[in-house]
Amino acid sequence: NNRTRRRKQTKNQPYSIDNNKDLLLTFIAFKMSRQTAMPTSILDRPLTRGRTEQVSLSAFGLMYSELVQYHQNRVSSIPELERRLESSGYGVGFKVLELLAFRGREAKRETRIMSILQFISVTAWKSLFGKGADSLERSLDNADEYMIFDNNPITSTFLSSHKSSADAYISGIIAGILEGAGFTARVQAVCPSADEGDARGIIGLPRRKDKAVFVVKFADKVLERDAALG
Repeated sequence: NNRTRRRKQTKNQPYSIDNNKDLLLTFIAFKMSRQTAMPTSILDRPLTRGRTEQVSLSAFGLMYSELVQYHQNRVSSIPELERRLESSGYGVGFKVLELLAFRGREAKRETRIMSILQFISVTAWKSLFGKGADSLERSLDNADEYMIFDNNPITSTFLSSHKSSADAYISGIIAGILEGAGFTARVQAVCPSADEGDARGIIGLPRRKDKAVFVVKFADKVLERDAALG
């Protein structure tokens, strides 16, 4: 009777962590092992984080060279290759604008040409390439043209030929950002020679054969709207 009474008392005792330390430690170790074995996917990470994360330059070079070769094997001319690369970057530009607007918590939208170009050459450039563009200039010959300079464009760093064609991918990104912000424009990447800088009225910039110039030509309606805003 006494043995039966003790069993009933033990059975009705409340759960105690002190009496189950081994079970608790086993559970914690199991949870930690699952977290280590199953890392969080990049698609599950919050958009507000990861501003300082960088992609390996060699990994980008490999992936981009494959993209260029993919399109190059399916075209018969350089202009067609450039159009394909621009199209690939165009969608990226829309996503970049959306992501930066979300992270910046900006309530206002850029309405002036110089403001959106500064956003691209500084904020977007730093987000994409880790640094701002080297210069932003307005053409002395054509009032509807602006130029963004990059003295060391990442897209043509690992290519020995067709450098301006390779930089067309960035042209597409710029065009996508502009279109998403309401600034319709035609963007073209050119790779000037060492002596072409002064010929276009650009003074004081370093002379480099591998620099890229992204010429932005806005639509007439965009220029008229900007002039109306004063």
